[in-house]
Amino acid sequence: MKSNIRPAAVAGMFYPGDKGELQRQVQQFLAEVSMKAPQPKAMIQPHAGYIYSGPVAAAAYSQLRQHAKTITRVVLLGPDHRVGFRGIAAPSADYFETPLGKVPLDQKTIRSLVGVDLFDAAHQQEHSLEVQLPFLQQVLGEFSLVPLVIGSVEPGEVAAVLRQLWGGDETLVVVSSDLSHYHDYQTARRIDAATTQAIERFDSSIGSNDACGYQGVRGLLQVAAEKGLQEMTLDVRNSGDTAGPRDQVVGYGSYIFY
Repeated sequence: MKSNIRPAAVAGMFYPGDKGELQRQVQQFLAEVSMKAPQPKAMIQPHAGYIYSGPVAAAAYSQLRQHAKTITRVVLLGPDHRVGFRGIAAPSADYFETPLGKVPLDQKTIRSLVGVDLFDAAHQQEHSLEVQLPFLQQVLGEFSLVPLVIGSVEPGEVAAVLRQLWGGDETLVVVSSDLSHYHDYQTARRIDAATTQAIERFDSSIGSNDACGYQGVRGLLQVAAEKGLQEMTLDVRNSGDTAGPRDQVVGYGSYIFY
């Protein structure tokens, strides 16, 4: 039986489409991180083009290398940028593909989830999940994936799905979200600092102007607080710090929960 593969949609745009170039870029980002943090149970990660957000994302992804044998499943949630729908969408695919290879989906678990619908259109062109995969492939090697695109939902609906998927040390939860969008540099720094403080307090009042993936962030904060996790902020910057002008910037944060 032929496998159902969701091919890369933004390779060559958000990140290099060539396997060797992609490996080199991700490895370079990871090599530039010197900090050490506890094994993450969950993280919040940015999803812009790698030249903009890759150095920030690497702060958390670099912490996974020493836990590659422990983490065998990744639950990946990101906001819808393309379709516009109500609910939380799972794909029917057997694999997600990037230039680094294919990632198998945990379809048995996906099809058992309450509060999630199969909706392939939400996944076909969505970048918020895809850009996380090359980093995960590089640091974890083999793992299975539960990818979910979040449409218009309440945070409690996201939290309910996360509780079903939480698992133990074998399961990593990644919530994909950028921070503020298209403010001048200093305004963005002020807004993103306030959002970071809210995340550090497990304050789920974060809104759409603070983080584009706010529904996933709020759902994660709710469950992480229930589970008694601690938070560590690893890096907060914006495109004006990495690779862009400073008149209209996008904010990025890398946060882990352990």
